[in-house]
Amino acid sequence: MATIYDNLSDDFFINMNLNTEMVLPSQRETVLNFFERVQKTFPSMRNFYSRETGDFILEEDKDQSQHRWLSLEKRRICSGCMNPESIESAMQQHALVLQLVPYMLSVSPLDCEALDFLFGFDFNYRGNHDEIVAEVLGGGPAIDTLKDIPGMQVLNFEPSITIALEDSCRRQARLMVETRTNAYQVRRGDYPEESISVYFTVRQYGSLQTESSFEETMHELRDDCERLLRDHILDRVIKPLHQAISIR
Repeated sequence: MATIYDNLSDDFFINMNLNTEMVLPSQRETVLNFFERVQKTFPSMRNFYSRETGDFILEEDKDQSQHRWLSLEKRRICSGCMNPESIESAMQQHALVLQLVPYMLSVSPLDCEALDFLFGFDFNYRGNHDEIVAEVLGGGPAIDTLKDIPGMQVLNFEPSITIALEDSCRRQARLMVETRTNAYQVRRGDYPEESISVYFTVRQYGSLQTESSFEETMHELRDDCERLLRDHILDRVIKPLHQAISIR
């Protein structure tokens, strides 16, 4: 089953991050029981390992274009789906994680520092990432006047904006572009094929209301994220960037 985002970029991903105020459990039995419960629902998530930082990761084979992953950090739980077969397929994974964390990791809605829901897009491009992003998303006289400088080359252009979605500023949306070109590559004119990433995140800050659950809040963030993408981001950011790269 395809999503409406499949043909807009080389890779598309849907992530959920739960940031906690308190340190998460790291005991062997607790960590293994949590990951084993997730694996019971998604048996192909069979690669488990830990990093030197103390983070624990469970993931599917990363050589597949579609793969799931889950990480448990000191104060953050991250759940991700790369190129999901459907949005609901990704939501099933994220919802399961948020259903499990209260009783398997003792994470209370009171312990929520922030809950994120993210749509991400990767565009493979062999060239100056910052130059093409400035060309597509720059605009405005302040930027255009620098483009007119003879012999100039763009070395860094990663636009980012965060907006409040309600008066308390506890719910926010952030659009961020990440490029991967460095000055050495620009100087040599030799560029590897790497990804330009566009992240669009809706975040809920602070402890959740007593009548709210992590899962319910995530679905609200998903609705906001898709609405804002559809009304403001796809036609003005994602599609123009995709088109500019495809004709280069």
